[in-house]
Amino acid sequence: AGMTSETSSAAVGSSGWFSFAPRVSVGDFVQAVLIVTAIAGTLDIIAAHLHMWAASGNFPTRLFNAIAGGALGRERAMQGAAGMVLLGIFFHYFISFLFTLVFFLLYPRLRWLRKNVIASGFVYSLFVWFTMNFIVLPLSALHSSTPNFANQHTYIGICVLTVVFGIPIAWGADRFYRKYRS
Repeated sequence: AGMTSETSSAAVGSSGWFSFAPRVSVGDFVQAVLIVTAIAGTLDIIAAHLHMWAASGNFPTRLFNAIAGGALGRERAMQGAAGMVLLGIFFHYFISFLFTLVFFLLYPRLRWLRKNVIASGFVYSLFVWFTMNFIVLPLSALHSSTPNFANQHTYIGICVLTVVFGIPIAWGADRFYRKYRS
């Protein structure tokens, strides 16, 4: 009681199945997760805009509305103006935050994540991609169908997600936890 984030420490792990058990400042941990979320989430949304622009020939002006459509339905989200855009931005970064947080929590617990940043970023990207495409989007108000594995764009999308989302998250966690390794 009475401890500040500066003086308090949270044990990320201390025994059992944990392979690396640093004690980190809660404030430093939250700051790192938020910074990495901002980087990975921004790179991801830029890539999504560029992809849509390349695919359609027109710059996508309603992408955040479409993201808000995951909660409210496509029709309602597309009718909304600034409020829907803000809701889409919130949902995008909230989902990015959750995936970043999960990786930061898993990183000290799973030794193989620390062996190679590129490989762990790729594997985590697969986890993110499968979670979004087989759980989140099908259960959303968009009722998205499962991806077409015969389409080369599916694989291009996974590669892009790896570069703009998975690797930055893995790199950020590696950089954060590196100072706690002995």
